[in-house]
Amino acid sequence: MFQLRKLPYEPTEFGDFLSPEAFSYHYGKHHNTYITNLNNLIANTDFANKDLFEIIQSASGGLLNNAAQVYNHDFYWDCIAPKSSEMSAELKNALVENFGSLDSFKEKFLASSTTLFGSGWNWLVLNPKDKKLEIVQTSNAATPISESKIPLLVVDVWEHAYYIDHRNARPAYLEKFYAHINWHFVSQAYEWGLKNGVESVRFYINELHK
Repeated sequence: MFQLRKLPYEPTEFGDFLSPEAFSYHYGKHHNTYITNLNNLIANTDFANKDLFEIIQSASGGLLNNAAQVYNHDFYWDCIAPKSSEMSAELKNALVENFGSLDSFKEKFLASSTTLFGSGWNWLVLNPKDKKLEIVQTSNAATPISESKIPLLVVDVWEHAYYIDHRNARPAYLEKFYAHINWHFVSQAYEWGLKNGVESVRFYINELHK
């Protein structure tokens, strides 16, 4: 049985970016519902003994949607922090190499996040085939690990992620999100991805859901 992960911070620490009410709704209701649905869907099936990474890689339909949403939310919570941290020199160099400058990366990442139509997620990923960084949009519950790409950073742009605090002003939410990125975690994900490829994703998932 999968369990709702614990957050590495208190819901009261994010000021006007995410209020305790928004956390309660997003984490306590939405994220928790995906956990409940996932457990119900795998009960008494061949998936009951598989880890979350295996389920995402092999499932379809409602099972895939709920499994992917558990992972997507797990990863999102680690991508934010009460205070922004410094990125590693290696990640900084990679962002400059792939996007021209840090400012250019921010502009492109926020533009992609803003223009994603409907509900979904916007990602910075490492493509293990060429070691390049890419900005990837996914709709609804889709996740880049289904295409064997390695997530480094994600922002949730489902309306439930920001409507309580920002109403329909997605750009305002995104600017505040960017100020709260956990660059230490993103840098670690980049380092792990370079060393271990997609297996770094499996390791991350299994550390949360042992």
